[in-house]
Amino acid sequence: MKIMFSLFFLLFMLSNNVHGKLMNDVNQLEINGCDLFQGRWIYDNDDDYPLYDSSICPFIEKQFDCLKNGRPDADYLKYRWQPNECNLPRFNAIEFQNKLRGKQMMFVGDSISLNQWQSLTCMLHAADPQAKYISKRIGGTSIFTFPKYNTSYLMYRNAFLVDITMQNNGTRVLELDSLSSADQWKQMDVLIFDSWHWWLHTGRKQPWDLVQDGNSTYVDAPRLALYEKALTTWAKWVDSEVDTTKTKIFFQGVSPDHDNPGSSGSNTCQGVTQPLASTERVHEEELVLEKVLKGMDKSVYLLNITKLSQYRADGHPSVFGHGGHRDLDCTHWCLAGVVDTWNLLLSALLG
Repeated sequence: MKIMFSLFFLLFMLSNNVHGKLMNDVNQLEINGCDLFQGRWIYDNDDDYPLYDSSICPFIEKQFDCLKNGRPDADYLKYRWQPNECNLPRFNAIEFQNKLRGKQMMFVGDSISLNQWQSLTCMLHAADPQAKYISKRIGGTSIFTFPKYNTSYLMYRNAFLVDITMQNNGTRVLELDSLSSADQWKQMDVLIFDSWHWWLHTGRKQPWDLVQDGNSTYVDAPRLALYEKALTTWAKWVDSEVDTTKTKIFFQGVSPDHDNPGSSGSNTCQGVTQPLASTERVHEEELVLEKVLKGMDKSVYLLNITKLSQYRADGHPSVFGHGGHRDLDCTHWCLAGVVDTWNLLLSALLG
């Protein structure tokens, strides 16, 4: 059954050949015909990389600060992404801030979204370190503001996008057709969504006891099926409720981990110090995401970081996250590092 399922998704991928383009074919994520997501990693010995010094980013999460946690190698900081048919535009933080002057950008998702949000705030702070910033948290939302530019960069923690509610008897219910947080999202000028990694959690790490799916209630189901139902609820909300001429929406592609046996030739990220030579794994969850996005009516852009990040087993904290040597983290990413490139791509595609 698993082989047949994988074959189905492989055929789906080949038949659609979507790469880094917008799934509903309204627009394309290209610059002058160049697909920014097809390329290779190049070692860059210039002073441009890394894009900032993590030691002078005062708000970086401890779990992402690999150098501070004792990582001895630094070559992982020197690789830049080179698209096949063009150059990725250099990041101009002041131009980025001016482009978003008076606007709000929000990341919505799990700790991978947190990873990207932290990267962006470090990139912006490094370019203008004297600019005052305000960092605060209200409920599940972290807000980072630069008064000089009147810009706000928000992070809303919601790993599933759909709701998990608590019943009177303490039962936690995953509601696949409910999006109670969506009113806050609609107020943003730019939204970057992310969801996948928490769908894999089972046992004590599973944050629900029952699944509510329309009029049906059940204990569990194949996680890809639950993921697709939740994404479909989100997609229907975007199509019916969001004015995408005013709010630009991105969905971050699935961030690959490197802690599964047989994953792209590497069983683990531990001890890996340079990019992998090839990638082989088919990410079925990414294909589910592409399928849902392709079926939407509104303009939603896929920030397709999956394949380019799959090469970068060297970019994870490994044993140098969570304070150093406490456990093996092959899911999140060191800062500075790979995630900065995701923000370069985001900047280029904001126009």
